[in-house]
Amino acid sequence: MPVTPAEIMLAKIWSMGLVVLVAAALGLLLIVQGVLRVPVEGSVALFLAGAALDLFAAASMGIFMATLARSMPQFGMLAVLILLPLQLLSGGFTPRESMPGFVQNVMLAAPSTHFVALGQAILFRGAGLGVVWPQFLALAAIGAVFFAIALTRFRKTISQMV
Repeated sequence: MPVTPAEIMLAKIWSMGLVVLVAAALGLLLIVQGVLRVPVEGSVALFLAGAALDLFAAASMGIFMATLARSMPQFGMLAVLILLPLQLLSGGFTPRESMPGFVQNVMLAAPSTHFVALGQAILFRGAGLGVVWPQFLALAAIGAVFFAIALTRFRKTISQMV
């Protein structure tokens, strides 16, 4: 039975995503809570579920960008030009409230903005799913949109090769 492009993309996303998720869990449990003894107010499992959704959204965005680039160096430059500003403007380095309204609104389309919000709410304030469900929904929607667009472009690229 032949492997579909969607299965190839999902395998790429979840194989690397699982490694990052395990590393995040170990870092949070062993380093933050164990060595540094920083208390985590909320559910680690809920945070890791949010991290998994963020990984899906970020990987889908990365695969989409890879379908736009014609070479690895071009993809690297595209990643720097897009991912670095998204990370800097996500609210993890400076409060989103201090940014111009236009930037705040544009950044709602970035998965990192929603992940920072849910991570801070869960880990610092002990928020439950009833509080962070909008961020979970946004991450799922952003990931699904980028996945669908990337899958369409990926299928088109593969069909041109055959």
